[in-house]
Amino acid sequence: MPDAQSGVRLHEAALFLAAYPHDARVKANAEALLSGFDARIRRLEEKGEDLSCLDALETGGVAGTTVATEFTYDIIRWLARHPAGRVKASWEVHEQPDRLAAAWPRFVPLLEEEALADAGVPYQEWLAAALLHRGYGGQARRRDRGELEWLLTRFERLAMTDTEKAEIFNAMGVVTSWDLGRSRFSRTLLRRRGPSPFFHRGPLLSRRDVDFGGILSGPPLPVRRLTRQDGERMLDMARGTTAARYREFYGFTYGDGETAYAARPGRGVEIFFFGVGQKRRLPLRATYSAIIFKNGVAVSYFEGLALLERMEAGFNVYYTFREGESAWIYSQVLRLCRQVGGVSSFSIDPYQIGRENEEAIASGAFWFYRKLGFRPTDPRVAALVAREERRIAEKPGYRTSAAALKRIATCNLLFECPSNPKSKLQDPKSAWDRFHVRKIGLAVNRRMAREFEGDAERIRRASEKSVERKLEMRVVRWGEAERKAFTDFALVLDLIPDLSGWSRAEKKAVIEVIRAKAGRGEARYLRLSQRHARLRAALIRLGSR
Repeated sequence: MPDAQSGVRLHEAALFLAAYPHDARVKANAEALLSGFDARIRRLEEKGEDLSCLDALETGGVAGTTVATEFTYDIIRWLARHPAGRVKASWEVHEQPDRLAAAWPRFVPLLEEEALADAGVPYQEWLAAALLHRGYGGQARRRDRGELEWLLTRFERLAMTDTEKAEIFNAMGVVTSWDLGRSRFSRTLLRRRGPSPFFHRGPLLSRRDVDFGGILSGPPLPVRRLTRQDGERMLDMARGTTAARYREFYGFTYGDGETAYAARPGRGVEIFFFGVGQKRRLPLRATYSAIIFKNGVAVSYFEGLALLERMEAGFNVYYTFREGESAWIYSQVLRLCRQVGGVSSFSIDPYQIGRENEEAIASGAFWFYRKLGFRPTDPRVAALVAREERRIAEKPGYRTSAAALKRIATCNLLFECPSNPKSKLQDPKSAWDRFHVRKIGLAVNRRMAREFEGDAERIRRASEKSVERKLEMRVVRWGEAERKAFTDFALVLDLIPDLSGWSRAEKKAVIEVIRAKAGRGEARYLRLSQRHARLRAALIRLGSR
């Protein structure tokens, strides 16, 4: 390993073979090589080698290196508390120090003397003076790590909600450096002790080997619910390995260990599946996330946002493993989603196939989904895809141009499990073709502008009173989480013109749907809403205008 570039190649090859080993000897050798990789990095550093290639998004997170980025308040707070999170603030690379003026005067006395009137304020000097007071531990504590810890402590004591604290902290744009060392969250060393290794003595499963629709319609996977402690432990692994890759993920950051499931579909794969806590749930969609391990190595993650039976499915295979059995793993994750939440329509956002995403264009991500059976929901895009498919069939070696892929990446892709279990064919059109949850939100805001002069509180109060009257109900004795769910739902339900004319049974069922949104998990909410034909029709209509 004479330089960092060769080190990257060695690291990624060993990591791939740890996940996809030919036999026990290959697995053991790959793991042995990776276990000492931080020492190899240290030797390169001592030689003065350029290690900048280890800072890239696709190669970051190697043991012995540092991850520096603008993490959010919640992830920084989690890292600072975790034994494996050796983090500090990197003020030397802070690009807009004036952004600190909005927050620091709250707990640095007299700072506004300069911050509100002068340019070039030496914020670090002010912070150092406040930090080195004997009451906080004096010189005994390392200043660089102590600064971040002190700031976090001050924020935690603010008389605000966690959401408000996060908004103010994130606005400061603090760059955090995480010294990975031999952290178990590094890409190099993160491992999960799972089932016996699966050895690949033959070719890997390719996309053409995967009966996507058949797997989704197949029998349920053996699933076990994790204890809260085990669920939180797996969420820690998901948060850590994601942060080591310069990423954050809503479903991991705010995941709830009490909602965690685990499934083993085979071939050395484990799927850990999470919902989010009550206080962080979206108004309408149910939020799910998953981290996937292959022979103990984290190889991909997933996010699913579900409304009724439709789920927006986001799947990301980590760079190292994209030549692995991605299609088979993806099919197993969606199979689990169908099993847990009863979803049967899977939508791919245009970003994932190339809208404002050059990486997806370069990798031809559209064809990954198309060859699994996903179809464009826009007839014009469908015609373009059909033309490209004819060219591919007629001209060996033909590749779709980047320009054509960008034109394709203008609408959602959809896969619907056949309504007839014996059929492998999707319906050519769907009630979900024109749907987007954004349209419901925009309809609410147009009404707010039209009837309430743009006042959010007025439309909320009016909608709550109106829906209580139409559903013949009272929420005065409901819990906090249920009331929050009702407030959000009322904005939407008040757009349904015939709501007051629904039957008593239909109204009672809607109330159950709302209360289920604030339940232990969101699976019951999804299944109750799927069974409410009138509510389903109204939501699809509102989201398809």
